[in-house]
Amino acid sequence: MVVVYLVFNEGYAASFGARLVRHELCEQAIRLGRMLVELLPARAEPMGLLALMLLHDARRETRLDVAGDIVLLEDQDRARWDRAQIDEGAELVEAALRESGRPPGSYALQAAIAALHAQARTAAATDWTQIAALYGVLARVHPSPVVELNRAVAVAMSGEIERGLALVDEIDHRGELAGYHLLPVAQAELLRRLGRPAEAIESYRRALALVSNEAERRHLERRLREIVSDAG
Repeated sequence: MVVVYLVFNEGYAASFGARLVRHELCEQAIRLGRMLVELLPARAEPMGLLALMLLHDARRETRLDVAGDIVLLEDQDRARWDRAQIDEGAELVEAALRESGRPPGSYALQAAIAALHAQARTAAATDWTQIAALYGVLARVHPSPVVELNRAVAVAMSGEIERGLALVDEIDHRGELAGYHLLPVAQAELLRRLGRPAEAIESYRRALALVSNEAERRHLERRLREIVSDAG
C-alpha cells in the first residue's frame, strides 16, 4: 500500500520538474488501489487508501489554472469537482472506519480528513475543528512532524491563528523539517493573516530556497510579490 500511495503522491504533486500534476500516475495508483480492495475485501486500510486517492483526485480539474499555475483549495471552483468520485470516496471512508474493528488506520484517518474538505460546499463551511481533531488522532496512530504541521495549520484555520503559528514555530525549532518547503509556506501564510508582512516575506523566501517544483515556485513567487506590494 505504501508504494501505491507514493506513486499517487508523485502524480498528485510532483516532487520536481515543470509539471505539478501527472494524471497518468494518479490513474495508475487508483487502479492499483481498486485491485487491493478486490484482493483484500475484509481489510479496512486498502479501502481507506482508495478513498483517500479518490477524494484528492476528485479535485484534479480545478487545482491548476489554464496557465498551469496553482489554484489554492479555497479558490477552487467546487462545482467542477467530481461529485461521483467524492461520493464513492466518502462511502469507502465510512466502510473503512466501520470495518476496522480497532482504532482506525492512517489511510482511513487521512481519507476522513479529505472527505471533510471535499464535502464542504464552500471553503468557509470547512469543519476545521473536526479536521484538527482528526489530525490529533492521526498523530497518535502515525506520528510524524508532517502530521503535526498539518494539525497546526488546521488549528490555525479553526480560528486560533496565534496558537497554530506557535505550533508551527515549535516544529520549525526542532529542525526535523529543515528541508521541507511547506513548513515556511505555512509560517508565511499564517504571518500574512496576522498582519506581520516582514516576517511573512522572510518565510516565503525560505520556502523559495527549498522548493523544487516549478509550478510551486511560480506560486510562491506570486505570493511574495503580492505581499511585498501590499507592504508598500
